[in-house]
Amino acid sequence: MTRHNRILLSCVYWAFVAYVFVPLILMVLMGFKDSKFIGFPIRSYTTDWYTGVLQDTETLTAFGYSVAIAVLSTVISVLVGTWIAVLLEGRKFWGRAVILGMTILPALIPGIISAIAFRIYARLLGIETGMGAIVWSHAVHNVPFVVLVVMARLSTLPKSQIEAARDLGADPLIAFLRITFPYLVPAIMGASIFCLLLSFDDFVRSFFLGGYEPTLPVLIFAKLKSGMSPEINAIATVALVLTAVIGVWAERFTRRMNKD
Repeated sequence: MTRHNRILLSCVYWAFVAYVFVPLILMVLMGFKDSKFIGFPIRSYTTDWYTGVLQDTETLTAFGYSVAIAVLSTVISVLVGTWIAVLLEGRKFWGRAVILGMTILPALIPGIISAIAFRIYARLLGIETGMGAIVWSHAVHNVPFVVLVVMARLSTLPKSQIEAARDLGADPLIAFLRITFPYLVPAIMGASIFCLLLSFDDFVRSFFLGGYEPTLPVLIFAKLKSGMSPEINAIATVALVLTAVIGVWAERFTRRMNKD
């Protein structure tokens, strides 16, 4: 690689870094502005907006509601996705490609179309809008990611280990619990954290299928209707920090398990 190409790649890289992180930095800074309006210059700073967010019952309720939905949808998507991945990986049977394609399809459909389809289908089934409908839609959307992650991990599992367990008298269930499942734990953990964050940040499906109690993204959207204020930046910053902490912890935990 020539010196000119290295300089060009470096410029592209730092331009991308600036494109991603500068808006986030500005969002955090605006959360400390001692004014009801967003904009420069920032003449004085305050932590009142963050203190208010941590004491606001509406925000804390929406946060807890979003966490509950994320946890429930993640549990469902991990159980279903892992089962489908074990069913499909390493097996050849009629209809396998169709099942895999239908499983991956929810991840390929645009969010707005998916949300409208879920809303129509929920109405046909008589499912009331609210927590149950949101959990259902999030779980369906998250299953493809679990399937892809777990299948990738399964493809590296030495078949000789399972064959040895079967030769020693283990039935398929015991072989799965003692050989396959421990091997899949890092992939399942990684997929779980990804689905958890994906569900927590999901706005479109939560908006279309939500009831009277809003999730955190829907609450932020509702507050935007009355104008942008440092309070919204403070809420978004707190959510960003928690998401980043969980993501970093998950990455280190998964790496440690892969080493073990």
